[in-house]
Amino acid sequence: MTIPDLIAQGPTLSFEFSAPRDADGETRLARTLERLAAIKPSFMSVTYGAGGSTRGPTAEVVERIQRLGVNAMPHLTCVAHTREEIAALVERYRVDGVENLLALHGDIPADGPDHATNAFPWAIDLVAFVRERTHFAIGVAAHPEGHPRAESRAADLDHHAEKLRAADFAITQFFFDLAHYERFIAEMAKRGVTTPVIPGIMPPTNAEGIARMSAANGTDFPAALRARLEACGDDLDARREVATDAATRLGEGLLAAGAPGIQLYTLNFSEPALTIVRNLVEANALAGFSVPARS
Repeated sequence: MTIPDLIAQGPTLSFEFSAPRDADGETRLARTLERLAAIKPSFMSVTYGAGGSTRGPTAEVVERIQRLGVNAMPHLTCVAHTREEIAALVERYRVDGVENLLALHGDIPADGPDHATNAFPWAIDLVAFVRERTHFAIGVAAHPEGHPRAESRAADLDHHAEKLRAADFAITQFFFDLAHYERFIAEMAKRGVTTPVIPGIMPPTNAEGIARMSAANGTDFPAALRARLEACGDDLDARREVATDAATRLGEGLLAAGAPGIQLYTLNFSEPALTIVRNLVEANALAGFSVPARS
């Protein structure tokens, strides 16, 4: 089922995973996929490695998710591919029964110009290329706080509007303040854009890691939240409690504000995501999903 069709039925729940880099990562991901598939989420998405670093396993993870009976949505980037390679990947996904795809610009490869093919200048060009070949529902990325490489806020919003008009849905970069999402949706509405925008939520279990990602993505990492995490020290259970509480509160606010669903960034771990979904279900913020009761 396409993601717009799923959204039409009510708020969606989805999880994002990364293709594993080694055997241990593959084992952990397999276990995580099985645990989270039991919730029967609306869909699961699989990222593409920066500069194509994990581009091979992405298709295999997509196939694994489909075997679990869940809609799978692969990410596909402009960089590090020729047009012929992109066409072959799209055809593989079509034959495999994929119905949704997230088209991204992607990170510039760090391993030299020989790999920086960049056949498509912008994600919107990749969207057009895929549309010529499939009936996929195509999503794009959204950055509520602005893309870190944008020349100005106004130019960034205009670019987002153009990209969202070409897409069927969007999924946001993570953020920690509901106001960023509400402001972005309002700015799109001013430009006549009504494309559904699914907010992405990152449970901040690791202060240092979140700080690095926030700096790279131009995301505000609230000082109060960072202080709460740092006060936990090496106590993983305490950090997870802070992270899942923050993510739950954000999810409640987003769903109450009319978001078409939420996507949880799992980092290939199941426990925080399970706790957040359980919290949202118990708070009557998210309907149609169930998680085993706390043991």
